Amino acid sequence: MAVPTVRDVDPLALERQVCFALVTTNRAVLAVYRPLLEPLGLTHPQYLVMLALWDHRKAADADQFPLSVKQIATALQIDSATLSPMLKRLEAQGLITRAKNPADERTTDVMLTQRGIALRERALEIPPAVVERLGVELAELENLHRVLNRINAAAVTAGALQS
Repeated sequence: MAVPTVRDVDPLALERQVCFALVTTNRAVLAVYRPLLEPLGLTHPQYLVMLALWDHRKAADADQFPLSVKQIATALQIDSATLSPMLKRLEAQGLITRAKNPADERTTDVMLTQRGIALRERALEIPPAVVERLGVELAELENLHRVLNRINAAAVTAGALQS
């Protein structure tokens, strides 16, 4: 049996497309997260916002230096207009507060409430549950994470996410 050559492989075959694999895997992985996040009252995008805030809180003096809406949007690689409705819902749930920065009225700062801080303890159960449900070794997921970060960085360098 002959080994297929580059010319024998259809470069437009759906199953060969990285974009298709990413989209379908994204949908499937988000479906794994959904029932795990539901008891926390969070959607996946809201969970990402909370992760950014919890990460920031680990830094020294986080209470004195809150994250701005712009900083959160940059960390999540989304625009502020997309982030604002999520923040509004998190604020309505009592997980965060938003306030104008006294030094710059154009900037809105976001801070965790005590309830938002406490939610982190319950969220600690999410990552191991996701790993278990995906049925992939942690080392494989860590390698995938590194590769995806390299792909993302290359795409951004190539001009992705520019307005």
